[in-house]
Formats: sequence, structure tokens, C-alpha cells
Amino acid sequence: MLADRTRLHIALQKSGRLSDLSRDLLRDAGFRIQRSKNSLTARVENFPAELMFVRDDDIPTFVSDGVCEFGIVGQNVLEEFALGADEQRYEVLAELGFGGCSLKIAAPETLAYDGPKSLTGERIATSYPRIVRRYLAEQGIDAKIVKMNGAVELAPRLQIANFVCDLVSTGATLEANGLRPVETVLDSQAVLIRTTKMLDDTRSKLSAGLLTRVDGVLTTKESKYIMLNATGQSLQQITSLLPGAGAPTIVPLHGRPGQFAVHAVCQESVFWETLEQLKGAGASAILVVPIEKMMM
Repeated sequence: MLADRTRLHIALQKSGRLSDLSRDLLRDAGFRIQRSKNSLTARVENFPAELMFVRDDDIPTFVSDGVCEFGIVGQNVLEEFALGADEQRYEVLAELGFGGCSLKIAAPETLAYDGPKSLTGERIATSYPRIVRRYLAEQGIDAKIVKMNGAVELAPRLQIANFVCDLVSTGATLEANGLRPVETVLDSQAVLIRTTKMLDDTRSKLSAGLLTRVDGVLTTKESKYIMLNATGQSLQQITSLLPGAGAPTIVPLHGRPGQFAVHAVCQESVFWETLEQLKGAGASAILVVPIEKMMM
């Protein structure tokens, strides 16, 4: 069955934590995802879009070929794909702030390790041979890469390789297999990508609408709305302390000459230390509230 070209298609990992977080992002952007008996696709009820649930390493291919206009994928997968692609036919639109992990070289706890030079002449088992090959070349190290599609942590126990290079989130899997991380090759998180293939007018307009919604969610993740009272003498210092804020709204307080209400959207984290600094500068009645949605 041919894809419906009156709708957008978004490639997501079919299962796992990254899949769940990707769906959460789309729901936060107001997209109502239909339940479907077909585990490979799901339609959005209130927007002309369809989700395609595929293997994570197929997402860059789907987007590059224009089968899907958008995709959400880990940087580790995207980087491995890019190193083997003849041409980059996608663009990275945003880092999404979830799915964080690192690609690390690990060694058995009993094996001595004295920096990257210890990898010389060794065998390294990994599911990311291109990334590891680039790392070794940058370090000037001659080592043999053993490609494995899964169960990489078992390689030392099976005497396939002394070292492994695999994704690490908490490190629990490495520890359970008697391994310890020794080098970080790549830090990764989920990113939103878009095909660079030309879209017709209908899908171009839909793409703009989708990006507006997603950007609204990403903008509000760390954003907070701050309200406080201040005197005229303290306004300049107080507004300079507001983290990541543009021009705040300043309104005279009724019946209180020389006093003002200050409202501001802060697009950076607001810590207790920030509130203490504001209070020290003369602010009072400070209120910080989360922002659910924001459209710039």
C-alpha cells in the first residue's frame, strides 16, 4: 500500500524507552495518537500525520529517502548511519533533551588499562563499527573492530574481544557483566530530523505546523513564568537577574506609588539561588509557575 502523500509521516523507534518518550513529546504537542491494531503504524486523530514504528537504525534511511518527512532517533544511530552514507539527505532540527546515553569503551574489571594506548593491537566488539573506527583513527590507534549486533557485553566472557564499545545509560549492564567504562566515544540524545527532499505545498504547510507545536513543547521544558513585586529603585538589578528572560512586563501597582509588578518568561532553569538573589535585590511576593504551552 502506497503512503498517503496528503499526510506527514513520522518515523519512531517501534519499542523501548525512546519510543515511549517520543510519543510523549508528540502528545505534549497536542497530537492525539490513535490506538491501532497495526503495530507498525498509527494515525494522529487531530492532525494529518501518521506514525511509522520501525527499527531505530532504519529511521535515518526512511527520512533520507523521503519515505518519512520526519523522524526521532538517537544521535548514536544517526552518526553511525551518516558515516556510511554517500550523501546526507536529512537535517537535524532539534536536540530533544531525552534518551540521553553515552557510547563508551569498556574493559573487564580485572584487565589493566592505562589510557587509549592500551587499545593498541586489541579486539573491540561493538554494534557501532564506523563510530569506533573514527575514534581509533583520531587517537592514532591500530585495533581490530569486531562487529556484533547484540549482546556486546558478552564478548570478553566468550573470548571474542577484550574490550567492548556499547551504549551506557546507568552502567548497570556493564557492571552485571564484570565490565567498567574506560573511555567515552560519543555522548548521545534523541534528535528530531527532517528529510531534505522537496515537499509539495500541502506537506510544507503541515511541516511548519508540526514544528511550531514541537518547538512550543521544547521551549517550555525549562521555561518558567516569574511574577514578583519590586520598587522602582530595584527594577534594573532585578531584571538583570531574571535568567534567560527577554524584556519583562512591568506594571505599576495600584495604590502603591513607586512599586511595580514584574512578569517575565524565563527560558532557563530557575534555581533557589536565583530566588534568593532576587529577594536580596529587593523583590517580594515572588511566584514561579510552570508553562504548559507557549507559541512564539
